[in-house]
Amino acid sequence: MSDRPSPEAVRAHFAARPAPLVAATGVVLDHRGRVLVLTTSGQDDPELPCGTVEDTETPETGLARALAEELDLRVPVGRLLAVDSCPPGALGRSLVIHLHLVGPLTADEAEDVSFADGEGGGVHWLSPDDAAERLPERLAPRLRAALAALRTGSFAHLVAGVPQPGSPAGLDPADRAALERAGTYDAASHRAARPKALTAANVVFTDEDGAVLLVQPGYGEPDRWLLPGGGVDSDLGETPREAAAREVREEIGLERDPGRLLAVNWSHRPGHPARIRFLYDGGVLDPAALARIRLPRHELLRWSTVRPAELRGLVSPVLRRQIESCLAARAEGEGPLELHEGRPVKPHRGA
Repeated sequence: MSDRPSPEAVRAHFAARPAPLVAATGVVLDHRGRVLVLTTSGQDDPELPCGTVEDTETPETGLARALAEELDLRVPVGRLLAVDSCPPGALGRSLVIHLHLVGPLTADEAEDVSFADGEGGGVHWLSPDDAAERLPERLAPRLRAALAALRTGSFAHLVAGVPQPGSPAGLDPADRAALERAGTYDAASHRAARPKALTAANVVFTDEDGAVLLVQPGYGEPDRWLLPGGGVDSDLGETPREAAAREVREEIGLERDPGRLLAVNWSHRPGHPARIRFLYDGGVLDPAALARIRLPRHELLRWSTVRPAELRGLVSPVLRRQIESCLAARAEGEGPLELHEGRPVKPHRGA
């Protein structure tokens, strides 16, 4: 006979062991970026939608069940934004909380959110800052860290609501810099906590009259136009020049090697990853080349050639400045230019 315990005995052994309570919280956003905050009868403090994970549930399925039961909200539970580990409290058990993105909800979905079965309570859609201000002290840091992870496309590691030194998101930038300069980071935490940047590659094409080729995406802000191009797949070993050629092939159906590098642009908003854009010269497209343009269905709606003087209102101000700088560099044989928010950076010259 085998001395190996039966599956039932193994299951009973682990079921009897002390374990933390596991909960899942929803950072529910609407189409305007507002956060769902709940107030319930019999409780003084507002809260975020949350539920305890039961039996064989995962945090995702537990949160989905809680949203359906409490708010009659049946939408997919999105990506994990943060995990908070809390020491034992009043219940004598440690607690692990997973915070997941839910939404953004459409206007109709947000309007329909209410407590199921007529339970007392209020549903509030608040700006992220207002939500963090109204939540109790134990919840507000989790929300702030989760939203920081959302903005940076990253993840927050918390203990009792405090971002840890190696957390990729949620740690105050000044605290991160101070820890780094003090030499207290190990190599893994240093890599995780360093600020990240997104890299893209675009190509500036013109027609024979000097008009710039733009494409209109089927996503993002309506009526905004872009240069052909997109993100660099650096995790696949792709270089910016290779990405530019691939994006031109995928977006407008032309097999053309990018020309010389005209500019590198740096853009940054606080709380978001920096964006680095490599801009290449695509040359002049004659009528035959323009006639061969084919757009990917559902991704791009249409293309157009636009005179430089007509760019305002079609593209963002930052992109317009980048295009104008690239056209000037191409006409004057200069570059590559160093741009910041589309403006050429002039090096400081010593006396």
